[in-house]
Amino acid sequence: MIVVTGASAGIGRATVRELARRGAAVGLVARGRDGLEGAAREARALGARAAVAPADVADADAVEAAAATVERELGPIDVWVNAAMATVLARVVDSTAAEIRRTTEVTYLGYVHGTLAALRRMVPRDRGTIVQVGSALAYRGIPLQAAYCGAKHAIQGFTESLRAELRHDGSAVAITMVHLPGVNSTQFDLVRARLPRRPRPVAPVYQPEVAARAIAWAAEHPRRELWVGAPTVGVILADRLAPGLLERYLARTAVGGQQTDEPADPERPDYLFAPVPGDHGAHGRFDDEAREASLQLRAATHRGWLLAAAGACAGGAAALARRSARRGRRPA
Repeated sequence: MIVVTGASAGIGRATVRELARRGAAVGLVARGRDGLEGAAREARALGARAAVAPADVADADAVEAAAATVERELGPIDVWVNAAMATVLARVVDSTAAEIRRTTEVTYLGYVHGTLAALRRMVPRDRGTIVQVGSALAYRGIPLQAAYCGAKHAIQGFTESLRAELRHDGSAVAITMVHLPGVNSTQFDLVRARLPRRPRPVAPVYQPEVAARAIAWAAEHPRRELWVGAPTVGVILADRLAPGLLERYLARTAVGGQQTDEPADPERPDYLFAPVPGDHGAHGRFDDEAREASLQLRAATHRGWLLAAAGACAGGAAALARRSARRGRRPA
């Protein structure tokens, strides 16, 4: 039984479908009831049991009540996936304290509340997995996303501390982070933005199903971290090796790279303080450019086979070299 926060739309919605295909019972947590009911219908159509538990993850008591609801309906929680988020896309000087606080309450404290609700159940049972849906931006802040990057950095630090505590206690509860690239989710049609043009994800863009497959894999194979997509790997490594150079590159490219050529609609509703009515599904407006697979993710989730193949190739090459050397020593 797997709980997904942010299950009504975007990456969370795609993750619900992926987990349902794999035979999991799914507990669905988010604010928007329309999207939750749509996600539950999709899960049930795939043969899965589903329970809807509307809650604002910024409210710790509401998250605890949601956890109790889904356990009552579906049984003990095996995996908890924290994927809920809300933010504002704007320069820091154009943001308000209330917007940054709300982003922090949902995108960081929402993960804390979900993690605490999961731990209250998993630690006494000495089993379970918590999946934190992270981002390359947990390591590297970029322009226009200070509120979101701050929250993702906070999740990274919180998770590292918790992981060390669980290890100290000898707990069998696992915690893993899945760091994602830009995704074609509903986020960019619902996010609050103070930009002259419509917001978009940083290219290259991946479909939500790529993220969902990575999250589902991490739930079954709780590695310390799973990086998804070559851009994620590139950003994290570049920040470690040449942070100043990366900063200059982002300063030149990331502001325009997060906007389309279309003018922004100042009347568009956003999700920051209240859900936007309706069922918004999983995909955003960038299907034409979004990638449906990641070779890097395939390699990361099959690295045992790759290492074995590399070892076999190395062994074969060594054998050929020894054979050639023996032939070279034979008298004419």
